[in-house]
Amino acid sequence: MPVLILCGGEGTRIREETASRPKPLIEIGPDPILLHIMKLYASYGFRRFVLCLGYRGLMIKEYFIDRELRVRDVKLNTSTGERAYLGTNSEMDWEIVFAETGAKTQTGARIKKCAGYIDTPTFMVTYGDGLANIDLRQLLSYHLSHGRIGTVTGVGVSSQFGELKISGDAVTGFAEKPVNRSLINGGFFVFQREFLDYLTLDSDCILEREPLERLAGDGELRVNRHEGFWRCMDTFKDYQQLNELFAAGALPWASGFEELARDTAA
Repeated sequence: MPVLILCGGEGTRIREETASRPKPLIEIGPDPILLHIMKLYASYGFRRFVLCLGYRGLMIKEYFIDRELRVRDVKLNTSTGERAYLGTNSEMDWEIVFAETGAKTQTGARIKKCAGYIDTPTFMVTYGDGLANIDLRQLLSYHLSHGRIGTVTGVGVSSQFGELKISGDAVTGFAEKPVNRSLINGGFFVFQREFLDYLTLDSDCILEREPLERLAGDGELRVNRHEGFWRCMDTFKDYQQLNELFAAGALPWASGFEELARDTAA
């Protein structure tokens, strides 16, 4: 089934890095965050991707095309200019559709514009800036078991600020960045194709608002709770922390890539 990755936003909260490139191309270690996300899906056997492009989308196309030139054997006919790749790319045996969905288009409309590339009853959607050590087999199994149109991954996050404990106007304690007990939308969606009817081609159709709210109101949205690692690269601080994890050899979102790939092949 296809995996749609939303890659079109301008990344205004991390403008230090996105002034000259799209957020999905910001590196975590040597590779863009987008590649980490795609490797996670590929490790579970999902190798068909639709990249919903917008802001500086050409750079994402060029990244993958240039990457193939760097790692593959190429035969060039100098008289005709014809170029052919030789052999297979053992690192990435993927099919990638680069879908131009508009520079200012919102998330829901981006998915709707890619409807023609969704050719299976079930498809996946996630954001191009979120990493997790999520079990995608379990996510898909849960989605298929409840029989509803949509599943969203719910994650608990730590508060950005410490919490005061008070009695009247007296401070009785202080909790440093307590875990928020309510769940937030962590991406990593699974939908039935019927969800496309909840979306419009209007450029201001935001996935997280009317479409998902209406889906929930119809009783057709379920949550799959993820208790493990999850991080959204929303700010420059997030970018720094993710790179610190990489430098320390702590890659909880990527743990088991090789083992999962072997299990899938078997």
